[in-house]
Amino acid sequence: MILGNQVEWALHCVTALASAERGKLVSSKALSEFHGVPKEYLSKCLQQLSNAGIVKTTTGPKGGYCLAKPASEISFLDVIEAVEGRRKTFQCTEIRKNNPCLSEEGKKFDRVCEIAQVMFEADESWRAVLRKRKISEIVDTLTQSIGSEVLAKSTNWLTRS
Repeated sequence: MILGNQVEWALHCVTALASAERGKLVSSKALSEFHGVPKEYLSKCLQQLSNAGIVKTTTGPKGGYCLAKPASEISFLDVIEAVEGRRKTFQCTEIRKNNPCLSEEGKKFDRVCEIAQVMFEADESWRAVLRKRKISEIVDTLTQSIGSEVLAKSTNWLTRS
């Protein structure tokens, strides 16, 4: 499965908003410049996050985005599903029924396809990991990986008015 670019953008934007002072607004222009992504496409992504209740938006010259709830309540899966939707990663179309060696009676399967079962289990495992991981964990590790000074500069850059 390949996730679209907007998933990466959304995760980084939500993390940036989580790093900012609670309730401090960050403009889509600042987020797009900071991450080096097209503002028009990022705005669509931010709108999807807003529709999902992950971020709040305020319009106007001093408007922008902030988290709608604490980062500890936002999972990676929440963000991914806001952007990509909640569809399963595998769709079984029952091609096993096309086997020309089976009689019509033999094509009546009473169990889930064995291949689909493995794929459904893998999908749920992937989702379980993403459901468990919260945005707040990433914010906590940012200080260690980039340092508190760079994190503070980044947050100030994003929230400058």
